[in-house]
Amino acid sequence: MLKYLGVSRSGYRSWLNRTPSDTEKRREYIKAKIQDIYDQSKQNYGAPKITRKLRQKGETISERTVGKYMKEMGIKAQWVKPWTITTIDSDFSNELQNILDEQFTPDRPNAVWCSDITYIWTTDGFVYLTSIMDLFSRKIIAWTLSQTLEVSCVINTINKAKARRNTKLPLIIHSDRGRQYVSQAYREATAKMQRSYSKKAFPWDNACIESFHALIKREWLNRFKIRDYQQAYRLIFEYIEAFYNTKRIHSHCDYMSPNDFEKLYEQTQTNELLLVS
Repeated sequence: MLKYLGVSRSGYRSWLNRTPSDTEKRREYIKAKIQDIYDQSKQNYGAPKITRKLRQKGETISERTVGKYMKEMGIKAQWVKPWTITTIDSDFSNELQNILDEQFTPDRPNAVWCSDITYIWTTDGFVYLTSIMDLFSRKIIAWTLSQTLEVSCVINTINKAKARRNTKLPLIIHSDRGRQYVSQAYREATAKMQRSYSKKAFPWDNACIESFHALIKREWLNRFKIRDYQQAYRLIFEYIEAFYNTKRIHSHCDYMSPNDFEKLYEQTQTNELLLVS
């Protein structure tokens, strides 16, 4: 074999016994770090986010180098599927105003919530995920998985959010014009909130929560052949409660998780109050 490859026996022995250079050791060390971060992200992060995580750990490295190493390792981020419409408006009344008007960056938590419903396929039939996101941190503050599209599923999710969050300050809740969100029960559940609706036939006005629903499918649910409601619930719980809210870094949150972004806000507010007093 050595003769076939044109390599001398002494040269081969020398290669086997050589000591890796500092550069080679550094490369393998970084690759191990990259693999660890990639696995912790459930194989979702690409070079930009892995670079951020490495820098947070004190490593000095460029995104280009991380991308090069990832290519050598044969790993890559999940493919980003183009965002598509998943709901159909049921109320075209001009009385439903778009108060939010695509202002997706409130300056505090519990200033703007947005909600939507998405369909999830199982071998037993569709189940339906209703989610509410706080636009400040992109945190999913409440969610409900149901086997029907009854209005009660949306109301239950709203009640969960109200029980967990501070709603004393002015609060906008934004949604599309689906029948659940224009019902009398919804109006009653959100009586102390300012209701905002996407413009007629323009669901991009609710893009943040729509994007989250596309994300959970792309990064997690689409990997499984989901059998039934119970398995779907377990998978959604694991993604939202054990990864998305707690670990997954978000560019909107300055590459922190939603939970960490909110904690930083609370700490900053506390420090400012202490300085004033």
